[in-house]
Amino acid sequence: MVEARHRPTALHIDLDALRHNVGVIRNVAKNSAICAVVKANAYGHGAVAIASAALQAGAAGFAVAIVDEGVQLREANITAPILVLSDVAPEEEETLVAAGLTATISSIRSVIRLSAAARRASVQVPVHICVNTGMHREGAQEEDVAALVSAVGEHQNLRLEGIWTHFAVADEDGESDEFTKSQIAQFEKVLASLPTRPQVVHAANSAATLRWPSAHYDMVRTGIVLYGINPAAPVAMHNDLRPVVSLRSEVAFVRDLPAGERPSYGRSRALVSPARIATIPIGYADGIRRELFDSGAYVLINGKRCPLAGRVSMDQIVVACDESANVSPDDEVVLIGNQGKETITATDWARWTNTIGYEVVCDFSERLHRITHGDESARWSGLTPGGRS
Repeated sequence: MVEARHRPTALHIDLDALRHNVGVIRNVAKNSAICAVVKANAYGHGAVAIASAALQAGAAGFAVAIVDEGVQLREANITAPILVLSDVAPEEEETLVAAGLTATISSIRSVIRLSAAARRASVQVPVHICVNTGMHREGAQEEDVAALVSAVGEHQNLRLEGIWTHFAVADEDGESDEFTKSQIAQFEKVLASLPTRPQVVHAANSAATLRWPSAHYDMVRTGIVLYGINPAAPVAMHNDLRPVVSLRSEVAFVRDLPAGERPSYGRSRALVSPARIATIPIGYADGIRRELFDSGAYVLINGKRCPLAGRVSMDQIVVACDESANVSPDDEVVLIGNQGKETITATDWARWTNTIGYEVVCDFSERLHRITHGDESARWSGLTPGGRS
């Protein structure tokens, strides 16, 4: 029997950094509970491990995008409150009720369907009303909130626990600040119109948690900052937040090539000088964007920057290393993280590929192993499939 050897290319998840970041946010929003957003497999970091560590650090509960993501946490014996941020799709009410999840509702039809499922299960389901204040994705209009509150009150199998809204441009500045102010004002108007204020009022995503203390309310919904990634350039990133993920591999093969050679598919770029070309077993099937080749991206080997030397292929990249890097097979390669005095961040990748840090980490594919650190021991785990928060 052949013993399997784990692929050297893996995401490394620092749970101590995650716990630290929860503590930082608890200090930023001192009077608010923390709802850790773990949708999309905790932004590619691994939902179960992240949720467990966040609970240990003081998170009050979690938010997910879809019912299946909440079920995954329940199956891992996570019993804390889990809010589904989108309206429950028809025929998923039974699953939500059985898993003991908290529902978001934006319409009377959602109330009716959810109440029927709760009645059949003989349970009472906590619900949060989503209010549209300018995001225009989901949420009840201001003038419809009163009727929605009344409808929930008419169904004994539902309990109105919370009310929330979502900011469209809290991660932008300038004129966008005025729009965020208008969203807060509209939300405050809705709150003032209610006969009784719900137990949990929340509005702040990651950017608003850092930039808009007036929007902290009873709970903040923090996602990307818990992973130590800046929501956007205008946001003054808290300098004590730590990256949770690093992406590491090993050199698989090296060859010395003269100036003028053109490595990889398409022979797109000639080497301007002789170089040692290192092949690294990672490619676009793992989430390495092809745009990296044209944008000046590099990796770290032996503490030196080694730029991409050819197009990203499905399973491999090639990088050019000068003599000072002294590169050999099996040397560690850092694509995101620290090595020596150099650092590459998810924000660097976002700049290189003209996107945002959210997309960078969410793009990491299922075949990349996640190795968690900061639990009892480092362990391998596969990815279980599951906007911005």
